[in-house]
Amino acid sequence: MAGAVVGATIADYRNQRREVVEGGRTVYTEPDRIIIRDPGGQEYVRGNDLYRFRYGARDIRTETVGGETRTVVIRPDGSEVITVVGTDGQMLRRIRRDQRGRELVIIDNTYRDPQAVGGFYVDVPPPVVNMPYDRYIVDAEEASPDVIYETMRAPPVQRIARRYSLDEIRYSPNVRMQMPSIDVNTITFETGSWTIPPDQAARLQVIADGINQAIQANPQEVFLIEGHTDAVGNDVDNLSLSDRRAQAAAELLTQQFNVPAENLQSQGYGKQYPKEQTDGPSRINRRVTVRRITPLLNGGQASAAPPR
Repeated sequence: MAGAVVGATIADYRNQRREVVEGGRTVYTEPDRIIIRDPGGQEYVRGNDLYRFRYGARDIRTETVGGETRTVVIRPDGSEVITVVGTDGQMLRRIRRDQRGRELVIIDNTYRDPQAVGGFYVDVPPPVVNMPYDRYIVDAEEASPDVIYETMRAPPVQRIARRYSLDEIRYSPNVRMQMPSIDVNTITFETGSWTIPPDQAARLQVIADGINQAIQANPQEVFLIEGHTDAVGNDVDNLSLSDRRAQAAAELLTQQFNVPAENLQSQGYGKQYPKEQTDGPSRINRRVTVRRITPLLNGGQASAAPPR
């Protein structure tokens, strides 16, 4: 992670944060991510996840063409991962190219459904969930490996109405909630920290196995790693902190368990979605969640390639 230091805390980044007001929006800039507060009070964080791809790369090339920046990560086996980013830092596409030059689109974030209106927030009702709660929100500490593997391949809880862009999924809770999730409560974080202690890292093995099995069956699977905090501290700190927790978990899944970085996406949500309703410190709320989002990206067609 850019600028990451072992043992660093959110206080170290608070000192480097810059605040500007642009057109009614307040934008907080850190060395490796931005936090945006809209006039309506909605807040979200956007990180630069390209740092996750540096691990094990043979070479990295970056070129800018027509306002788009293409970062090509070349792996030791000659395969490439291409990430295309727009002028505003928004990821547009992520593509895997094999040694023979064949391309597979993992994420196409340029897609906008004809039904889409306004920004990236999609106002849909909460999904109707007709399944046991412990299979909808799976507790990693209690669940068997088989249940975790099944959840990594589980269908949506209801019919998906349309395709959603990655940003619509990231910033619309009721869209995300159409897919079951796994609370990775086998790892916990200290207050203000995103470090995953070495003795806890091994507990991600069963999560990694489930993700890797799903990707072997469908190389276009995408999993969202969601970061959360408790209610201690201010909202801007918590959004940054939660995003770092999600990225730390995604990095660990790749570096220790060989989960392909391009099939993971990380996003922090601060204190917005607590498991335990308390304003005080809560180890339960300082967590990461894993959710398969492939059906949301392709409109419910589990193995369908995104249109080119």
